[in-house]
Amino acid sequence: MNSFFYVLNGKKIKRFLIGFAAAVFAIGIVYVERSNISVFSEEAPAAIYSVPTEKKVIALTFDISWGDKRTAPILEVLKEKKLQKATFFLSSPWGKTHPELVKQIVDSGYEIGSHGHKHENYTSLSDEEIRRQITTAHTMLTDLTGKEPKLIRLPNGDFDKRVLQIATELGYTTIQWDTDSLDWKNPGTQKIIDRVVSRAHPGDIVLLHASDSSQQTHEALPVIIDKLREQGYEFVTVSELLQQGTQQGKEVRDQAMLQQAIEDAAGM
Repeated sequence: MNSFFYVLNGKKIKRFLIGFAAAVFAIGIVYVERSNISVFSEEAPAAIYSVPTEKKVIALTFDISWGDKRTAPILEVLKEKKLQKATFFLSSPWGKTHPELVKQIVDSGYEIGSHGHKHENYTSLSDEEIRRQITTAHTMLTDLTGKEPKLIRLPNGDFDKRVLQIATELGYTTIQWDTDSLDWKNPGTQKIIDRVVSRAHPGDIVLLHASDSSQQTHEALPVIIDKLREQGYEFVTVSELLQQGTQQGKEVRDQAMLQQAIEDAAGM
């Protein structure tokens, strides 16, 4: 009886060890073939988070997808601080319903990028729908501003290599951020200030919001601008920042493909 029990356990252990070895082997293959599952590689399109440079240049960016109470105060702060370089990523429905604010941003000389059409995760959409969302926003923003946007920040910052590829095919550079202010959480003006100032670095892209959900951004912004200037930073648009040096993307693994490779190799 005991010998039979040990034989059974021995078989289970053997199967486990074989499966484990196969999984490790699969991970090794996936690592070697990382360009096939990576959003960012030398050959693949990249989402830009920052630009490596020794110059103390930094880009403030503002996402807007709804509301009309926060944009004007932020524009007023930028005017008062004589900050003439910033980039606004606008969702096209917001732009269509607030043309006067779009005009104010344009007339102030700020750069405008696309924040897409519907504010939903594009990774959940089909290829055709992703193209429709990006091109719809492109047409509407071009009509509103008189200039074709070339930069896109995808809604919620959500993308995978498929979304990136489609955006690139449509002529866009996908922009993310290195410093997230978390202003949309309304954690308190001082916390927003401390987070941005402590994390800022040369070539940084800073994420801020000018939607109504971010109620403290316009209060934190004057201090952020002053403190960064005290540190010697010059404010530029994202497009100007991209001209400073080699663009820095971040590798994002396709976890579904990785898991499937492991399961296939282990015979699960």
